[in-house]
Amino acid sequence: MIETLSAPGGVAAALADRYRAVRGTTEDLCRPLAVDDYQVQSVVETSPPKWHIAHVTWFFETFVCKPYLAGYEELHPQYNYVFNSYYQAVGPMHARHARGVLSRPTVEEVYRYRAHVDEAMGRLLADPPPQHAADLAFRVELGLHHEQQHQELLLMDVKHNFASNPLEPAYRAGGMEASGPAPALGWLDFAGGLHEIGWAGGGFAYDNEVPRHRVWLEDYRLASRLVTNGEYLEFIGAGGYDEARFWLSDGWAAVRERGWRAPLYWRQVDGEWREMTLAGPVPLDPATPVCHVSFYEADAYARWAGRRLPGEAELEVATAGEPIQGNFMDGGRYHPRPAQGADDRQWFGDLWQWTRSPYVPYPGSKPLEGALGEYNAKFMANQLVLRGGCCATPRNHLRVTYRNFFYPHDRWPFTGIRLADDAG
Repeated sequence: MIETLSAPGGVAAALADRYRAVRGTTEDLCRPLAVDDYQVQSVVETSPPKWHIAHVTWFFETFVCKPYLAGYEELHPQYNYVFNSYYQAVGPMHARHARGVLSRPTVEEVYRYRAHVDEAMGRLLADPPPQHAADLAFRVELGLHHEQQHQELLLMDVKHNFASNPLEPAYRAGGMEASGPAPALGWLDFAGGLHEIGWAGGGFAYDNEVPRHRVWLEDYRLASRLVTNGEYLEFIGAGGYDEARFWLSDGWAAVRERGWRAPLYWRQVDGEWREMTLAGPVPLDPATPVCHVSFYEADAYARWAGRRLPGEAELEVATAGEPIQGNFMDGGRYHPRPAQGADDRQWFGDLWQWTRSPYVPYPGSKPLEGALGEYNAKFMANQLVLRGGCCATPRNHLRVTYRNFFYPHDRWPFTGIRLADDAG
């Protein structure tokens, strides 16, 4: 399933250091926010920043402090209800769509809650119970990766919140330097046959990445980089949003019902396209990868281009052994960048890449025991797998085997397009 760690000695100290680093990064990401920004929830899919930073704290309190720290006392008994996300086995929770109405606890009280749990976690990691060392270390590591997921969600949600504001405020200034033209799109050939995919051990992984198993692939090709804004503009100019023949039935229904005419955050001002970013609105750069497109839009573009979207196994086999490097959250750009030359494949970072693979369990997969089994397994229906990470993903959070998942209509994540094709 997932490799566990032993907690005593130096490993426990290293885990405590990592705990402080990850928790500190979350608070660093919140520093550009005004106190009013913490409260906003622009749509049901997003959550207020205040809720994010409290929920990840609740996770450590619920799954680490309460079961393993003798004498732990809750700061507030109702926080278990307010900051539970979807763990039915833990108890009832506040409705997701109404998180933005929670003016209390205040931002100050939420930070006090974080400090309360951090102090308890410090005591626990300084003297972990030997009989639970391995399970404790695993849960802490799981909690840290969970918090890193919410760091990405925090940036995505703030972007949607700010884009919904007619003032179009910037989360941070600068960093959107002009670029040259994108390198020509080429094609990379990969051999089919019997391959193995899935996590093979040697560190942390989620339960949806295991077990490692065999898959059969036909020979295939992948585009050498992501699809750009300029290329997507050609699709729009060719009437892509007006031609039902390019769209899946559900996608065409979404286009008509939701009024889609371009990717999320694109605006036409005086005949020129502009794009909302976390640095505020900027002129649309033709060389930058197109982002904030739904699966339906990605699939329609691929059909228009005479290609298709890749399968998740095709991407994993293609990237096996590749270094995980690219434009991640750590670089502070928080926006995709153009391919940096003809050899920049953009395998990792920049944008989550839609695949045509349904999010389902691997053969022989089993969820974690107890409430933690709700983390991934219960979402394995009606969603699609995405691969590769994005510009809001912490680099050390990602693995080649990492499986992200969203509904096909979702556009607020940092999602993009890589084309694929059958060989020959």
